[in-house]
Formats: sequence, structure tokens, C-alpha cells
Amino acid sequence: MDGKRMIIVTGGSRGIGAAVCRKLAASGHPVAVNYAANRDAAERLVGEITAGGGRAAAFSGDIGREADIVALFVQAEAALGPLGGLVNNAGITGPLSRVADITPDVLARVLAVNVTGCFIAAREAIRRLSSKTGGPGGAIVNIASRAAGLGGAGEWVHYAASKGAVETFTIGLAREVAGEGIRVNAVSPGLIDTEIHASAGAPDRVARLAAGVPLGRAGSAAEVADAVAFLLSDRAAYITGAILPVSGGR
Repeated sequence: MDGKRMIIVTGGSRGIGAAVCRKLAASGHPVAVNYAANRDAAERLVGEITAGGGRAAAFSGDIGREADIVALFVQAEAALGPLGGLVNNAGITGPLSRVADITPDVLARVLAVNVTGCFIAAREAIRRLSSKTGGPGGAIVNIASRAAGLGGAGEWVHYAASKGAVETFTIGLAREVAGEGIRVNAVSPGLIDTEIHASAGAPDRVARLAAGVPLGRAGSAAEVADAVAFLLSDRAAYITGAILPVSGGR
């Protein structure tokens, strides 16, 4: 999939998503930058990409809402051309919370964005990419998390569980559509220095946990983006159903 077809990146305006958009645009892919609320960040990123000679456009949409996801795909193809791949990056942690204190509303929202949204976006991608329906094939990369294996105890078991679902989804979907020209993989970031920690109410989390990473530091969003771009590319043509940790050994 080293051609120049358009790639949708959900939650693409900040953090890992923005780094993925930059990386893909630099390699020549038109990029659909999805955002939920921060229009300014998305527009700044699009301006940065276009100033560098790339093609990108910003599209609002709540990945926890089916109608918004469907509209995202329609609008992105109208603006940037046929779909070539999807990066299911949109995700939320919800607030830091013990399971004993979790509320149904928080749990429902985390699962709606991180799990249901991932399914629905993949559904829309498959309908366009599958050779069974005349599509050209392509690739899907889901953003999981090392939290799925570590459990998130005392902080966000709800988030970790949602990312465990993403990993299972990746394996099952990869096997389901392998004969239709679609590869499905996941990248599993560990402790990455982005604003997600502050958004969850723990701005000191990276500094506090970095010493526990075997490589001795937090990772960067750009390092995660490198792995995503690889899995989307034809260099990963024989890789599907893989979950690639980008975690410094954590």
C-alpha cells in the first residue's frame, strides 16, 4: 500500500494521531485529519502539512457516534480521493478511577469511543477496501496500548480493558478479511510523552513512571508514528494480525 491513496486518521489533531498524520503526509499520502472538538489544533496541523507540500484536510466527528463516522468517510473521500487505509487512533482514557468508583457514564463513553468506534470505522473502511466488493485492498492499523497487558490497576482499568478489546478485535478482523486484500494490525504504545496524561488528570505521570521503563525513558509520538507507517506500507505486506509494542520494553 505504498501508493498515494488517502488515509483516514481518527483523533488525528493531537499527540500520536498528529504525528501519524505528519508521517503519512510526508510520504505522499493525502491525510484526513479527524478531530472531535479541537478544530484549531486540526487546522494548524493541516496548515503545517500543506505548507510542507502535502495534502490534508480536517474533518470534525465524534468517533463515539456512528453517524459521525459514516459522514467522516464520505466527506474525506469527496475531498481527498479514494480510501487506501485507516488508522483507528481516536481514544480516551476517562478520568483516573478505581473500578470501585467507576460510573456507568464514564465506562459507556470510554467503550463507545475506544471499542465501538473502532469497529464502526473499520466497518466503513472494509466496505470500501474489500476485494469482495470491488475494492483495491488496503490496510488498517489500530492503536492499542500496553495498558491492555499491564491492566491499569489503580488508574484506569476501564481504559486498559477497552484496549484489550482492541487487541482481540485486531486479531479476529485480520483473519476475517485476509482473503479480501486487507491487512489489519495494531501498534501498542507504552509510556508515550503526550498530553493524554494531563487530560486524564495526571500531568506528572510521564516523569513519575519513566524510570520504570527498561529503556529508561518515555517514548515519543513520532516513534509510534514510525511503527504505524511501517504497518501501513508494502514493507509489511506479509504482516497481519500483529500487535507491535512500541514501549521501551515495558
